[in-house]
Amino acid sequence: MEITGAFCILLVLVLNAVKITSSVEDGLLYLDYYKETCPLAEAIVSRNVKIAVLKDPRMAASLLRLHFHDCFVMGCDASLLLDNYGDVISEKQAGPNLNSLRGFHVIDEIKHHLEKACPLTVSCADILAMVARDAVAMRGGPSWKVWLGRKDSLKASFDGANQFIPSPNSSLETLIANFNQHGLDVEDLVALSGSHTFGKARCLSFRQRIYDIYMEEKYDKYQRYRTFRRILQSICPESGRNEAIAPLDFVTPAKFDNQYYINIIGGNGLLGSDNVLVDEDHEGEIRKLVWDFASDQELFFSSFAKSVVKMGNINVLTGIDGEIRKNCRLVNI
Repeated sequence: MEITGAFCILLVLVLNAVKITSSVEDGLLYLDYYKETCPLAEAIVSRNVKIAVLKDPRMAASLLRLHFHDCFVMGCDASLLLDNYGDVISEKQAGPNLNSLRGFHVIDEIKHHLEKACPLTVSCADILAMVARDAVAMRGGPSWKVWLGRKDSLKASFDGANQFIPSPNSSLETLIANFNQHGLDVEDLVALSGSHTFGKARCLSFRQRIYDIYMEEKYDKYQRYRTFRRILQSICPESGRNEAIAPLDFVTPAKFDNQYYINIIGGNGLLGSDNVLVDEDHEGEIRKLVWDFASDQELFFSSFAKSVVKMGNINVLTGIDGEIRKNCRLVNI
């Protein structure tokens, strides 16, 4: 049977289309999604993130955290951004988020500019994904292509926010199970934990780590561990001052780099959930990943980019599901 040139071209186009679709698995997200409908979307996001981070360098970590906390509750659907209204009970009131998450005003500002440029076109969920990338790049970290096309949720899950966002004192087994529940493996766990290479945490989040008797016996064998614990105890007394904050990385607190892994190898991770990556083991795989990332920053950067893109594809709403909110804090009326 002779295959004509036209048929060959058609076959190649079909195969390429299948390849592109399968490359985003079931998420139905695309690169350059707003190329025709809002060509300046990514530039608008990038400019406003730059302004926000220049004003407050800590904001970069806060913006990345918004994307993480959103995706781990019902998926990457901007449910996190909803305020209390009608039947909606805001996820912002949940334990892991209350008096902790920051940067909502930055998202509001970006949405305001996007609505002026392209009304009801760019979703709040996509804004969170783009903001995460630009915030990391602003502090010296990697950049990556963001797959877009998410819709915004019509509801929030207060209970889900209390249940699915990892605790700062989680055991390794709990962390692995939590990430697996969202389709993320141990490499994603170790890579995404590296986001703790910048930003700060409240005393409430690390008090158990510095006053736990087991941790004291484990780490006080060497003076360097005792010194770190004493610094933390001076910031966070055994009772009170819950809102006092400390850098997640005392060495390069405002820079996105691989110092986090070097810190936890030395026992100087701020949170209990940081230290379990090396204190406990998962058939040697997790400990090896920590050492690999500590010794090779480029490897960490590439793994982090891959994992954050994978995370950004969790249970996304596309097509006729969800909506494009006009105001990220409220469902459309």
